[in-house]
Amino acid sequence: MPSYPAGIGVSNHALITVSDALRHRRTVLGTRWRRLLAGQQALLVLAHLRKGETYADLAAGFAVGTTTVFRYIREALDVLAAFAPSLQQAMAVAAGKAFVILDGTLVSIDRVGVGTGRDRTYYSGKHKRHGVKVKVLADPAGRLIWASGALPGARHDMGAAHEHGLIHALHAAEVRVIADNGYRGSGFAIPQRRRPRDPETGRRRLSRNQREVVVTKFGPG
Repeated sequence: MPSYPAGIGVSNHALITVSDALRHRRTVLGTRWRRLLAGQQALLVLAHLRKGETYADLAAGFAVGTTTVFRYIREALDVLAAFAPSLQQAMAVAAGKAFVILDGTLVSIDRVGVGTGRDRTYYSGKHKRHGVKVKVLADPAGRLIWASGALPGARHDMGAAHEHGLIHALHAAEVRVIADNGYRGSGFAIPQRRRPRDPETGRRRLSRNQREVVVTKFGPG
């Protein structure tokens, strides 16, 4: 199978961080020899995580077996998971912010297809595709504070947040939260979204309060 050089849209800092973590793990385990150096393993892992390169393609490019690729990726994921803050640690950081942003994302998966039973739990009707749901807390600038573990894509936003203990933790820490419509009833601030466009005029319909402001300022008509 032919291979080719390609770029990855990640920073050198990310590559160095993963390389150092893998190098430390090898030292702890007393590893004497590997097919790839820690830096090469980090590059392989980032190519998979950032670009979705398959095991077969990575095996060809790095001249290793697909089983080795699988083991290298799993090892790196375990190492990276150790860096993740706990929910309690995240609350300590969030408490020092003016507010935090609560949102979620659907991470696509290709291990299940449209079907019955368990497959359906991973199908998101909102996104119209299969995936796993991850809850995210970010600071006012959008920088990541905490990310949850993955749940089936069919889970509702509120249900997923409750299962992770996120709603209770945020209220207990008295953190001001901004969220979207999926979290109505949580007690968090939910900014009003723009109203849909009128199919006839192409303009957005005004709410009652907005119409009253317009009439007050410009008069009826």
